[in-house]
Amino acid sequence: MAGRRCLTGSCSDVSRGGAAVSRRRTPPPVGPLQVDGEVFSVKRVGDYFHLTIVADGIAERTRPGNFVAMSVGGEASATLLRRAFSIYRVKPAGIYGGTVEIIVAAHGPGTAWLATRQRHDPVNVVGPLGRPFALPKQPVPCALVGGGYGSAPLFGLATKLRERNCGVHMVLGASTEARLFGALEAKRAASSVTVTTVDGSVGIRGIVTDPLPALLARHDIDVVYSCGPMGMLRAVSGVATRHGAWSQTAVEEAMACGVGVCMTCVLPVVGDDNVTRMVRSCVEGPVFAGDKVRWDAIGTIPAGTHGAPVESSQP
Repeated sequence: MAGRRCLTGSCSDVSRGGAAVSRRRTPPPVGPLQVDGEVFSVKRVGDYFHLTIVADGIAERTRPGNFVAMSVGGEASATLLRRAFSIYRVKPAGIYGGTVEIIVAAHGPGTAWLATRQRHDPVNVVGPLGRPFALPKQPVPCALVGGGYGSAPLFGLATKLRERNCGVHMVLGASTEARLFGALEAKRAASSVTVTTVDGSVGIRGIVTDPLPALLARHDIDVVYSCGPMGMLRAVSGVATRHGAWSQTAVEEAMACGVGVCMTCVLPVVGDDNVTRMVRSCVEGPVFAGDKVRWDAIGTIPAGTHGAPVESSQP
């Protein structure tokens, strides 16, 4: 199992092979930008839409795990709040400038509006936002687990991990084949790929945590990265903890502003001092150590949380 050691200025998790991943939260890149961008392309991918947006300056600052906040509805729209999207890919330089790629599931009016954009349509983008995934300091075997279009940020992460000579093993899951994202690309991005669908339409019938324990043991995984629905993240973090691997999860919380003002995306997280605090997913996250999130208390303010009101015992 992973053991912990405190280094000068930070605390690290030490893998079975002696490699370390910093426990100090990875600092964000230089501040976000607000850019009047332009749609370069929109492609249908299963049940999702793949948007490529020209947004100079944002691509150059992006690291895997960051997200962007998009305005929706156009200038005449009554929709005031932006929509947050994990960044799938970036290309810092090109004929038209730097581009940012996102994956959209058209669930409501805002996302449906984005999905119907055409080439050259204007879009306003703020980013990169949030804290990215931390990378191992030494080459270690890593598992990347994604659910649905939540898999999107894992592909840029896979590239960075391979650049550090880390082993990359991906597990992708969804309810059905049309809701999978990136299964073909994963074969190019990872040393091994496992696909699960609840209905068995492709891959193993079941959910991502069904094959995960055996995969972690088979490849002696040290770090588990995950992104997807909150229930999946909770389950994956539990598997990683039982295996003795370090877990990083990019949470999916509603982020109405994306900059920490509205407080709609708070969740309970245990700090290195073992004190629970309500933290903002869009600022302190979206990436958290999986074993630090109070999964059982999401949506509540658990007793003992720092700053929470204390109920009086008086009648």
